Amino acid sequence: MKRILSFTFVAWALVSCTCSNSGPCAPNPQPDPIEEQLSAMTLREKVGQLFCVRPESFDTALEWDTYEKVASYQLREVTPQMLKVNAEYPVGGIILFAHNIDNPDQLDTLVKHLKAFNGSPLLYIDEEGGRVARIANNDNFQVKKYVSMGAIGQTGDPANAYECGHTIGTYLKRYGLDVDLAPVADVNTNPRNPVIGPRAFSDDPKLAAKMVVQYLKGLKKAGVAGCVKHFPGHGDTQTDTHFGYAQTGKTWEEMLSCEMVPFKAAIDNGVPMVMTAHIAAPAVTGTNEPATLSPVILTDKLRKELGFNGVIITDGMSMGAITRQYTPAQATLLSLQAGADIVLGPKDFMPAFDAVVAAVERDSTLTEARIDESVRRILKLKAQIRQ
Repeated sequence: MKRILSFTFVAWALVSCTCSNSGPCAPNPQPDPIEEQLSAMTLREKVGQLFCVRPESFDTALEWDTYEKVASYQLREVTPQMLKVNAEYPVGGIILFAHNIDNPDQLDTLVKHLKAFNGSPLLYIDEEGGRVARIANNDNFQVKKYVSMGAIGQTGDPANAYECGHTIGTYLKRYGLDVDLAPVADVNTNPRNPVIGPRAFSDDPKLAAKMVVQYLKGLKKAGVAGCVKHFPGHGDTQTDTHFGYAQTGKTWEEMLSCEMVPFKAAIDNGVPMVMTAHIAAPAVTGTNEPATLSPVILTDKLRKELGFNGVIITDGMSMGAITRQYTPAQATLLSLQAGADIVLGPKDFMPAFDAVVAAVERDSTLTEARIDESVRRILKLKAQIRQ
């Protein structure tokens, strides 16, 4: 029996070996699972990966023009209408807000149903700790609450930031959330800033960098992906991009010594995602366009100069800094052309989706090769999270 098996193996090896007799056979290259997955996807499936949307985006019965309206709707379960829309519009990510969350049992059910959506979406949430914490600020959840990241920064001990990230990551993982759009990597240098403040760890860029890196490590240890925001830095502005135009007057050289310090530290430590800001940086770009739509900021600075190879996600595209100047379709196309990979929360998801498909199929404003670049990064992120 042993002789038969040995002969069979040798015969198989001789037949299988196609290399020359001059040297040993090189192993056959293994197929890249990401490339295999990408090549099997239709254009619509690829385009869907470029979006992270609210659950409300699939409910065509909901008409809303303000955040307050969509919040008051309190969509907390998946409806047949949502499934019908999703069958035609696959999506790579879904973001939950406080108004989507009631109690642990309800969240468990919602997460289970959303994860079964067409597009195999990752589930996102803003759970920074402090005032931006969709779960911790809900009294129905018994999880640890934090005063603010500024308070953690004041301790001067990065271990406290690690503990915070790990604690938050642990309960997010428990409830099936994949990505925490945190921490804030902004440096809080402008006391008149209405939107950042104690959401940032510090007004000292080096201390903020240490805190950001440890927070990210805590999340990663818990099995949740982190995302630093808001690139190229929202800490030295005086207006809130939720409502309209905001800008920084700093040059790139000035940013390198302050705003970029935490972002560079995060990139050097393997942060998987960076979120853009809707602020303008005319001293860097020469224009008043939001950084989210700027190829100078996203491609020249973030990708090429800082060497970030992960996923670039926009800040919420229903914010006033975008919607007061651009339609959802325009903003979506411009952000992708600038170098973004994921468009977060466009006000009108389906028209934005259709605009991307049309841009590839009709007018070549975007190429499928450009779409593939982003989808590769997104599929890689999904594989890392789900391994």
